[in-house]
Amino acid sequence: MKLFLPIFKMNFPEIVDIALPAEGVFHNLVFVSIKKTYPMQAYKIMHGLWGMGQMMFTKYIIVVDDDVDVHNTSEVLFRLCANTDPQRACRTEAGRRRESIFTKGPSDVLDHATSEIASGSKLGIDATKKISGEGFKRPWPPLIKMDAAVKAKVEKFFNP
Repeated sequence: MKLFLPIFKMNFPEIVDIALPAEGVFHNLVFVSIKKTYPMQAYKIMHGLWGMGQMMFTKYIIVVDDDVDVHNTSEVLFRLCANTDPQRACRTEAGRRRESIFTKGPSDVLDHATSEIASGSKLGIDATKKISGEGFKRPWPPLIKMDAAVKAKVEKFFNP
């Protein structure tokens, strides 16, 4: 994917990195990190990527913040779980921000999961930190990270 990153960045300068994990058979699942500067920017990226060539076949796009290593599936899944709320993900009430979007579009003709050949649904998830203007009413907490000494102590405890 490193080969195509400059092309994506020409269209979307906020993209930091992008990964197509093997678990998604290299096109059904995309992790993308962005330098977020305004509300709903993750949705711009989702729609933009679905509109770029073979990316139209992508079923799942998860957008995370720029400090996430998208090549580390565990790190992406941690942010997915830490930065989204399942109830908020689907809420459509006025003034409520959604953290996911369902849409339809072209799908791989070899995808047996779709209801129709070459046509299927897609899910985009905004797993970024919430900023002002995105309907989140309380301050977003900082990510707690262990310092090197604590990590070494824990590692020694579990791997004597």
